[in-house]
Amino acid sequence: MTRTQIQLPDDIHMRAKILCQKKEISMAELARRGIEYMLSVYGDGQKDWTPPKPRSLGWKGLSESELKEAAQKSLLEVEVAKNGKA
Repeated sequence: MTRTQIQLPDDIHMRAKILCQKKEISMAELARRGIEYMLSVYGDGQKDWTPPKPRSLGWKGLSESELKEAAQKSLLEVEVAKNGKA
């Protein structure tokens, strides 16, 4: 068996520690199980992985140029367009 070290953000470490206590397993066992799971899901790495396609999160009904234009307007310009005066 090979010995290795990992670095975890504090919040992940704390959550992992709590899970280990609940399941009565060591941190090393949790890491082994997690790595085994990822290998079972993603296999031996031979497949090319690509990130998911981006999806549009803009306002509905506005084109990209209309959205950009609206985002660049100042509050005064929006108020004038809405009420006709400042």
